[in-house]
Amino acid sequence: MNSYKWTLLASSVGTPVMYLFAMGIGLATLVDQNAAGAFGGVSYLAFIAPALLASATIMIAATEFTYPVMDGFKWRRVYYGPHASPLNTDQIVNGHVIAVTARLTASTIIYFLIVAAFGASPSLTGAAVIPVAVLSGLAFGLPLMAYSASVEEDKGQFALVMRFIVTPLFLFSGTFFPLDTLPVFLRWIGWISPLWHGTELGRALTYGYDLPVWLAVVHVLFLVVLAAIGLRLARSVYARRLGK
Repeated sequence: MNSYKWTLLASSVGTPVMYLFAMGIGLATLVDQNAAGAFGGVSYLAFIAPALLASATIMIAATEFTYPVMDGFKWRRVYYGPHASPLNTDQIVNGHVIAVTARLTASTIIYFLIVAAFGASPSLTGAAVIPVAVLSGLAFGLPLMAYSASVEEDKGQFALVMRFIVTPLFLFSGTFFPLDTLPVFLRWIGWISPLWHGTELGRALTYGYDLPVWLAVVHVLFLVVLAAIGLRLARSVYARRLGK
């Protein structure tokens, strides 16, 4: 990652920051003037900032758990060198996950500092949104890692994932407006989306969004269980493809 660190910084922080300026500052001027109080008494910037934090980690996870995984098995076959050493397949999976988690954490910290500088995290518990956003990225990325490890030929599967999974989750997970403003037949997208669960927790932490304790527990459990299942499946697929 060190060899393309500036590209990583530009893509993982630059793009969300542009969204922050466009939506949270540009559009927010109009929204706050015409819909005061529509977002629980906070500014539109404060409302969308936790969602942008969580969506940034999911975008990074979608990048790091697709083509780099396939690269390890097919193109540069970078998994086979470590596999020839005493490392086992679980450790190879863990190494990839740890590296991506480090990237998610670093990017989220930088992004949160920018968000906080604009006053979009007025609560003292705001910094706790960082591990929540990282967990959201892993909850989405680890099942995707398992799927990517099972792909043997690139026939556009990852492009379809970005177009028909990542993009709808970004648009219909309560990112730019409350989920309950959507028609009922679309709300299920948010309910199964790690982005929505992470965003709801983030809003409770950054500006005191009214979230019942039981529902907060449900959000956390959903993210943890999804990440754990994804990790378990990834280890199984890696063991099958690399051989124990």
